[in-house]
Amino acid sequence: MRLFILIPTFIVLIFLTSLSIYGLSELYVNGALFVKVGVSIVLFFSFLIIGRYMLLMIFSILQTIKKSADEERSKIIPKKVSVIVPCYNEEAVIEKSLKSLIAQTHPFVEIIVVDDGSTDRTLSIAKSMEYSYKYKSLKVYTKKNEGKAKALNYGIKKAKGELILCVDADSRLDEKAIELLVQHFQDPSIGAVAGSVYISNQDNMWTKLQALEYIEGLNMVRNGQALLKSVNIIPGPIGMFRKSALLDVGGYADDTFAEDCDLTLRLIAKGYKVDFEIDAVSYTEAPENLLDLLKQRYRWTRGILQSIKKHRRYILDIFNKPRLSLVLQYMLFEAIIWPFMDFWVNLFIVYLALIGGGSILIVYWWILFTVLDVAGAIYCLLITKERLSLAFYALYYRIFFISIINIAKILATIEEWFDIEMSWGKLERKGKI
Repeated sequence: MRLFILIPTFIVLIFLTSLSIYGLSELYVNGALFVKVGVSIVLFFSFLIIGRYMLLMIFSILQTIKKSADEERSKIIPKKVSVIVPCYNEEAVIEKSLKSLIAQTHPFVEIIVVDDGSTDRTLSIAKSMEYSYKYKSLKVYTKKNEGKAKALNYGIKKAKGELILCVDADSRLDEKAIELLVQHFQDPSIGAVAGSVYISNQDNMWTKLQALEYIEGLNMVRNGQALLKSVNIIPGPIGMFRKSALLDVGGYADDTFAEDCDLTLRLIAKGYKVDFEIDAVSYTEAPENLLDLLKQRYRWTRGILQSIKKHRRYILDIFNKPRLSLVLQYMLFEAIIWPFMDFWVNLFIVYLALIGGGSILIVYWWILFTVLDVAGAIYCLLITKERLSLAFYALYYRIFFISIINIAKILATIEEWFDIEMSWGKLERKGKI
């Protein structure tokens, strides 16, 4: 099935790329200097994006094949896991989240809820669910409001487990998630393992597009990165750590808006490998309208840029820190270079169409990347638990959704450059996990 998707995709991409190159070469030969430079940039950017996409897909396929050949995942690994759940005003979701943790199949689990000074019913709901039975327990602590990073560190200090699972309070885990994540820690070089994140509230166009993005743009990327054990971000909704590794890097820091990204980079800098478990699933609630979505992506981008800035001395340190250097270069490309280039290229192609002779390029450009997105979407949906119907949204995923997200990234980058003050911007949850 993977080859069935990959081979036709390559053929169609080669054909469309040839048409695009032919059309652009005509414009290059006959155009003014500005057009020649623009055409060169478009070609370079196109090859870069296609190369990145295909490389990640191939890496993801190789990782899936490697994982399938390596299956020794049914036995219980007798490692105690401490689950840290930081929460602040999560009364709409906390009960469902904790029930999913109580139902985990792994037999050695302690759940530590850290209420970060909630002003709603979060604390009382969590307190009513406290229990202790054999090797499983749920304990609730409360502290003054100081932010997510300090709440996580508070929980880590209370934890007795050899492994630490950090989950967001607005997430619901599949019952085998912990059992699957624990398997990876038989390798002593593994410092952390990310799980898959799915969107639970697929109720409208925005959340369905985000569902496709999570599967194709996040989970497939992490699956590809896992081949090199260099996953660049452990997501907040599901990430397991070796406790000794967490203590080695000093736990979570609160000087960025992406504490999970910063922590992952510090683990890689210390020499730890970071893996991914595609079958360990966490469901989270996505923003349901454009404004909330843009606020979320604005915060993510600024947080990632802050994390890159903290580790910028390693960006070109390919000889001493090769893994971290490559990860930082990739993140820099995703966070800054791609959004700005994508925005400029789209404007330039529209300009070519308006001055005449470039109209067909818009068609080729759209078809070229739509083929990529549809192929990637079908592949990802076939190897995950998501609905195949999401592949339909790949038809306008890039030209519509990604363009909007890239504009948000550009604005966030400009504001981060000028160090404009921002707040966390917590989203209001509706309990759809």
